[in-house]
Amino acid sequence: MPKLFRVVALAFIVLGGIPVAAGVAHAQTKPLVTTLGPDFPKTGIFIGNSFFYYNNGLPGHLSLMEKAADPENKQAYRNTMVTIGGSGFDWHDVESYFRPNAIGSYSFDDNNNVVFNKLDKLFDVAVMMDCSQCPIHPKLNSVFTDYAKKNSDIVRGKGAKPVFFMSWAYADKPEMTAPLAEAYTVAGNANNALVIPAGLAFAKAIGKQPELNLYAPDKRHPSLAGTYLATCVVFAALTGRSPVGSSYLAGIDAPTAAFLQNVAWDTVQEYYGK
Repeated sequence: MPKLFRVVALAFIVLGGIPVAAGVAHAQTKPLVTTLGPDFPKTGIFIGNSFFYYNNGLPGHLSLMEKAADPENKQAYRNTMVTIGGSGFDWHDVESYFRPNAIGSYSFDDNNNVVFNKLDKLFDVAVMMDCSQCPIHPKLNSVFTDYAKKNSDIVRGKGAKPVFFMSWAYADKPEMTAPLAEAYTVAGNANNALVIPAGLAFAKAIGKQPELNLYAPDKRHPSLAGTYLATCVVFAALTGRSPVGSSYLAGIDAPTAAFLQNVAWDTVQEYYGK
């Protein structure tokens, strides 16, 4: 069994070539990094795949939630995504994403005016996600481990903090949840990086309200509700602030949005042990 999946007192089984933990929906390893500190990030780059860009992009929803929480500082929040459909960590040239006068050098305000961003550094954080199976695939998990370190080192060298986005299980493969959580937590600890427990929030929401559909018809990508839940988890993890009561609902009905906000906050608090 690969080092990545070493867990004390836990029996593993294998289904369809993917190691899974029987009856477990959480990481066995505890995260060492549980906060980004008192000065939460104002700018972020999201490096990943279609899980980020569905439903008009998770980073856009995050910016709107951040602005709703701090209406006096709307221009302070900027999130950019660089995504390739189906991509893993190794598909991305992370070094190039931080080159001057390129990604993130300008944006658009609420009136569609071009705003040239003059910053000491392009991004405070880089939120990175591997492909949906890569961290637990027997032929790809070593690539995940190698590039988690390589990309974290690049991000730190550019003055930003690396953050890993723990993805969710497929709708028809809930047994993916625990090994994905474990893989991302181990990688986060190895690279002194915060891990965002989106996958655990999906599992918790499904356990509490299984009739709420968090998935697109392909059972992998997020529905709008899934993207909103992930956004709430990202907001809570990066800022340390609760999304509960946020006025930004992304077009979702208020009771559903409130449910997802609470699930996100509970998941983050439990995962970080707070």
